[in-house]
Amino acid sequence: MNIYEAEILQKIHDIFGCSFLDAVMPIITNLAKAGIFWIILAVVLLFFKKTRRVGITMAIALLIGVIVCNLTLKPIIARVRPYNVSAALKAIMDTYPSGGFFGIKPENDFSFPSGHTIASFEGAVSIFIYNKKWGIPALILAFLIAFSRLYLCFHYPTDVLVAAILGIAFAILASYIAKWMINKFKIPCTELK
Repeated sequence: MNIYEAEILQKIHDIFGCSFLDAVMPIITNLAKAGIFWIILAVVLLFFKKTRRVGITMAIALLIGVIVCNLTLKPIIARVRPYNVSAALKAIMDTYPSGGFFGIKPENDFSFPSGHTIASFEGAVSIFIYNKKWGIPALILAFLIAFSRLYLCFHYPTDVLVAAILGIAFAILASYIAKWMINKFKIPCTELK
């Protein structure tokens, strides 16, 4: 399977590779590094009654993702990253600068599933559940982050696909848990319009 997926990554780069995406994709991928953008957003949303329900949902989804993705699936499946398997993909990755926010460097953890993608879909779907107007740009960002992981050869397509599915599922599950928590503990929230 890895060989076919490595070929898909090569094709993605052959078809979409250009200086614009070479400059933009590292920036987009770094937005979700360690889930930081989505974590900060969840914390900010918790401060306001109007957005607290979204913040609680997002925080729960992100926590589920860390437990299932980073602490369970990655070490159990132990899938090696594409650039550590394919010399051609390593050569693509080596063309990008490695320093600062605009650069990328190889990651030491395993490939399956994509942590950047799962966090992005957990965050975006959490927003979309409560507010479609805000949710659509968030989903576009999640898709761009997922694509960046393929474009930059950090993940195989199935790493990203499974992560997106899990992220969506965890956000939906988190919305039910958040509803229960808000009602049970009478957490002050207003509806997001």
